[in-house]
Amino acid sequence: MVSRIWKMLLFLSLLTFAVFRGIDHYLGKELVENLSVLRFSNLVFEPLWSRQYIRNVQLIFSEDFGTEGRGGYFDNYGIIRDIMQNHLLQILALFAMETPVSLDAEDIRNEKVKVLRSMRPLQMEDVVIGQYKSHTRGVVTYPGYTDDKTVPNGSLTPTFAAACLFIDNARWDGVPFLMKAGKALHTKRTEIRVQFRHVPGNLYKRRLGTDIDLATNELVIRVQPDEAIYLKINNKVPGLGMRLDCSTLNLHYAARYSKEIPDAYERLLLDAIEGERRLFIRSDELDAAWKLFTPLLKELEESKIAPELYPYGGRGPLGAHYLAAKHNVRWGDLSSSEY
Repeated sequence: MVSRIWKMLLFLSLLTFAVFRGIDHYLGKELVENLSVLRFSNLVFEPLWSRQYIRNVQLIFSEDFGTEGRGGYFDNYGIIRDIMQNHLLQILALFAMETPVSLDAEDIRNEKVKVLRSMRPLQMEDVVIGQYKSHTRGVVTYPGYTDDKTVPNGSLTPTFAAACLFIDNARWDGVPFLMKAGKALHTKRTEIRVQFRHVPGNLYKRRLGTDIDLATNELVIRVQPDEAIYLKINNKVPGLGMRLDCSTLNLHYAARYSKEIPDAYERLLLDAIEGERRLFIRSDELDAAWKLFTPLLKELEESKIAPELYPYGGRGPLGAHYLAAKHNVRWGDLSSSEY
């Protein structure tokens, strides 16, 4: 009994230390840790990582459950502070940064800060907010956000947000980075989707069908659950004639590796013990992140902008689809043929 208490106290002490030092636990996710390896140690990807070949990048976080009794805590923060300003923005910075001088923590953080400082200020017309409402499926009724007894009546706190961000530098000029985060959606996932440009003068355009977007190459890095990296390519269907379809080169972690993937908190606590600082967020990095989102949050709260309602278990507010369409993008996680 005493041993268990000491272990719990040690865990809480280390967790407090990790939070105090500014560690974002999403940086400890296996697939997020693999981002720099994928990019900087594979020649096939590094030349493609720019505006010349990438059409858009999507960072998607969705949960298939609501606040369920934790609304009182969540209502003070909302989905933008809870997920977008920290977790998704950190992933974006890692994805978009230039090659660091070394793998030293300071060199990596220097490049991340450059990305954040190069980002265009967020405008309200490039942001959509939503809040889930009650929905009945079959004989089960799922409560809306404001049905939670811990949530104040008439709360305007968003449980969903989508935003389009731009990095004004030579590598990413004009490439839309779309973020989407929400609760009580149709699925649970966190992933990075890289949609490449169309092949110019594609000889097989007619054989790929009228919807060329569905036949465009896409790299998907699924952070959780069921970790995987897969690349969508166009391929000839075996047989006589010339029929093409979209196939997937799939690295499914559970099938490829027998080892259990450690939890992100395990990794960050171990790093805290060993003094590894790569997962720590430096003060100027934090400052740049808040400068990006604070004006938007201030406008949302001062103007009391009402979130668009969407049903519990749905695909989010319609405004998110219009936002993507405005930038000539289709959300990649809405395909019925997803792995």
